[in-house]
Amino acid sequence: MTRRQYFTAGFKDGIPICLGYIAVSFTFGIMAKKVGISIFDAVLISLTNVTSAGQFAGLSLIASTASYIEMAITQLIINLRYCLMSCALSQKIDPEAPLIHRFFIAYGVTDEIFGVTVCKGGKLSPFYSYGVIFISVFGWVFGTFLGILSGNILPARVVSALSVALYGMFLAIIIPPARNNRVLAGVVVISMAASLLFDKTPGLRNISSGFRIIIITLIIAGIAAYFFPVKEDEYDELEEAGELSDSTKEAHHES
Repeated sequence: MTRRQYFTAGFKDGIPICLGYIAVSFTFGIMAKKVGISIFDAVLISLTNVTSAGQFAGLSLIASTASYIEMAITQLIINLRYCLMSCALSQKIDPEAPLIHRFFIAYGVTDEIFGVTVCKGGKLSPFYSYGVIFISVFGWVFGTFLGILSGNILPARVVSALSVALYGMFLAIIIPPARNNRVLAGVVVISMAASLLFDKTPGLRNISSGFRIIIITLIIAGIAAYFFPVKEDEYDELEEAGELSDSTKEAHHES
């Protein structure tokens, strides 16, 4: 595939994310207006951050005139999970790809964009990521602009309907592979149960969403990898299907 074809494929896969982001960032724009942030500043925040939890938390800190140190620490804790996601994506990128591509891809690492790109078979083309990131960030910034410009531009029902696109996209990502793999299906169900446990259990629910994801991912993924490692025949099938990166192949053969 050419770079243009990769970009186009990523662009199409990112449309559901774009629609969902418009709904979420629309709410961010409304809240930013209430805090007294200008249209330019709100759009700039969305363009440079692209993180819902971080931006909403940032608005609360701005409203309470918190210090820069408080802001920095809060953002670090909330967005720490993206480091884990970046490590996973780095294993899918072609080792021969210029380093600059990794920086550009890192800019667009969000929960939704990560979910789409990490499930892409074979080596991850930077231009596929650029396609997903471009349309997704556009939706995030555009939604912010609409929200701060006027909270009445889009009816509440339309905003609610757009937000469903994100949930639909996640279902489309996890259901197909889970149907063909009982271990993966079990991991998904257990992860959902663990997330619910963290949300409802006193003490645990006080842990930030970023740390929750990191803790759940490390524990459940680690246990699954230990008890259900990918066997040789399964590895060969994945390799033939082109679903393993070159770095993964080299590490496997060395072991």
